[in-house]
Amino acid sequence: MKSGNPFVIPEEASAAEAIATIAEEFSLLDGWEERYRHIIDLGHALPPFPTAWMDEAHRVSGCQSRVWLASELRDGRLFLAGASDAAIVSGLVALLLRVYSGRTRDEIAATDPAFLTDLGLIGALSTNRGNGIAAMARRIRAMARDPVPAA
Repeated sequence: MKSGNPFVIPEEASAAEAIATIAEEFSLLDGWEERYRHIIDLGHALPPFPTAWMDEAHRVSGCQSRVWLASELRDGRLFLAGASDAAIVSGLVALLLRVYSGRTRDEIAATDPAFLTDLGLIGALSTNRGNGIAAMARRIRAMARDPVPAA
């Protein structure tokens, strides 16, 4: 996921392929303790998020931890950057950006965040974290409708 800029470049060709790959990765891990470690590792692999963007304009409300998201529309695709002040939440940001970053606005709109429930993620998280990841997914889909410039 690392790149020369803060925006995540997709590894998979589509959001559906990213979801399928994440599901496959989860299936290879024994239980939620290993999955949490994997999620935390994904967060560590995020490109560095500029501290100048860690402001209220980029902050996602509805998250217990502090979470920031930024977007950039390039060639009809919405690229996303994100960060959190909590390790597990950074990993959740990374999962969402893996699915949604670098996709067209239509693909983002068509990709229902129900995959988070299908993966068992919502049920495995605390209520506050589950609400937070749902808030992040809503914010990303809203950014696809109305992109917010990063700077």
